[in-house]
Amino acid sequence: MTLRHPSSASAIKGIQKLITSNDFLGAQQSAYELLKQAHIDLDTKVMCWYLIAVSARLQKRNQQAVDALNSLLALNSQHARAQQELGYNYRALGEGKLASVHFYKATKLNPALLSAWQALLPIYKDANQHEAYALCRKQIDQLSALPKPILAATDLMHDGKIADADLLCRRYLQEHKHSLEGLLLLSEIAMKLKATSEAEFILETCAELAPTSVEAKYELFKVYSKLGKFAKALSIAQALVKNDSDNTFYQLAKATALVGVGSIKEAIDIYQHVIATRKAVANVYLLLGHALKTQGNIAESIAAYQHAYEIEPYCGDAYWSLANTKTYQFSTDEIHTMEIGTKSDEKSTSDRVHLHFALGKAFEDQEHYEKAFFHYDAGNQLQHTIITYSSQKHTQFVQSQITAFTPSLVEKLSHVGCDDRAPIFIVGMPRAGSTLLEQILASHSQVDGTMELHEILGLAATLSKRQGDRATYPNNIKNIPDHIFAEFGKKFIDETQVYRQGGTYFIDKMPNNYMHIGLIKLILPKAKIIDARRNPMACCFSGFKQLFGEGQEFSYSLHDIGLYYQNYVKLMDHWQSLFPGEILLVQHEEVVNNTQAEIKRILDFCGLPFEQACIDFHRNKRAVKTPSAQQVRQPIYTSGLEQWKHFESYLSELKVYFPDA
Repeated sequence: MTLRHPSSASAIKGIQKLITSNDFLGAQQSAYELLKQAHIDLDTKVMCWYLIAVSARLQKRNQQAVDALNSLLALNSQHARAQQELGYNYRALGEGKLASVHFYKATKLNPALLSAWQALLPIYKDANQHEAYALCRKQIDQLSALPKPILAATDLMHDGKIADADLLCRRYLQEHKHSLEGLLLLSEIAMKLKATSEAEFILETCAELAPTSVEAKYELFKVYSKLGKFAKALSIAQALVKNDSDNTFYQLAKATALVGVGSIKEAIDIYQHVIATRKAVANVYLLLGHALKTQGNIAESIAAYQHAYEIEPYCGDAYWSLANTKTYQFSTDEIHTMEIGTKSDEKSTSDRVHLHFALGKAFEDQEHYEKAFFHYDAGNQLQHTIITYSSQKHTQFVQSQITAFTPSLVEKLSHVGCDDRAPIFIVGMPRAGSTLLEQILASHSQVDGTMELHEILGLAATLSKRQGDRATYPNNIKNIPDHIFAEFGKKFIDETQVYRQGGTYFIDKMPNNYMHIGLIKLILPKAKIIDARRNPMACCFSGFKQLFGEGQEFSYSLHDIGLYYQNYVKLMDHWQSLFPGEILLVQHEEVVNNTQAEIKRILDFCGLPFEQACIDFHRNKRAVKTPSAQQVRQPIYTSGLEQWKHFESYLSELKVYFPDA
């Protein structure tokens, strides 16, 4: 959210006062004058167009209002109230179908817009859309039953005014400490703020206060899944299914958790059961496709993704999932459909983002590199409008780790952790070859491959909110009692046990663990750490053309990803200086060009005897969840090393960071 210039804020308040005093022409004139000023920010421009539209509608100048709203949506396509206003105006113009489309869009963007739901209710009734009518009626009843401050806070949250929503919700909870609605909303706000551990604590409190609340349990399931605590998520999902075995949402929740703990076949059985009962929407086929892909069954996963877009022709996720197999070749008809989808304002931003990335892959496969880059760039620009990433904050966090973890601190705490030797951490930038290293090591008889585990990130979050600490993690690391480090190490070993299959060693391949290597080495001093590296231009561009399921928000800008890579190297250099000989740097290009020698070097570092299975890693049938899943089921190939050079003329913004690459 941009900060509004003080004079702009007062001008907006003045326009609002003119509207409340019925001076609609004066309000419009003032808004147009404000739009002419050079200093105004995006939020002020959006608000001006909104107030112009409201003033026009109140004068029954509905077409003028529509034009103003279209100007607004060109600036902010996710503006829920603009969609609601379009609904009002099209209804007044006798365009009932268009009105219903925009009221529906408004409720999708902001489910707390009670007026939009109420406008949809008679439309669904008149059209005999019984299921839609029932859902609409249910939503109206639920929103109407909420305490007014909680409804207002919910509205603010969905409107993107997170800080205001948080303040209003907390004020309400000061007077109603055990309000389930208030606590559930506070947990949702925490998730919006990416304070996932705080949301977990709030929802666990909800579960204690209201043990029979299905909503609290389901929300806690989602948070556990987000945190990668799939064993806990599975326990909740099983209880939900037991209490309501016909509920498709709970069945799918259970399947999601089963995938999380590695029980892929059981999850696939559930997806197929839902499909057999004819309750499947496009998303169920997507989930089935993902599970089949994880299992290594690419042909069936492709069929599932195709079923998804047959149900929903412009389902962006279906096309991107096909592209993300890395081997799928799109037909001319599929490309044509995707191109139509990217140009349609009727499609969601998310769908258009997915379609652009899929088209980028389609044209790259055809060696139409200019078209490919156009779509990769368009997808990244669109995605950048719906994320919040600050390269400055990341730079500050990297520096805070360097400042907090000093040689004297490491020497003082070198023997206080848990002595377990089992963990092997593989860290790296996305698309740096870490999945290949994981597959090689997981092919050894003594090593369990797991997944990208969230436990270290969770432990770091715990340190960030220690009660009584004046500083937050990592600045409070010197104040942590010695015994905590051993307890954290043991906690990590215990919590990751569910992902293991009995091997002496196991892998945690969470890329973002590189931020916490200082913490890892204090709690698990015997852990092995492997730093996966790749040519920076190849690595960064590969990340730029990859649409990630979540996270990696730095990857949607060439500037951000270049700076992120530099910060990664800076921090890894610091860890190398603190823990000499304890972090193995593995260059992807060396693995590709000198495979056997590099594999032996990796095994020696891990204290493992050589096994031929590590060379034949592509025969390993283990589940792989990352975008490289299909690639690591093939023998080593060199064709990808220089792929970025086809796009070199478009990458000047990135080349600034790596002039010698």
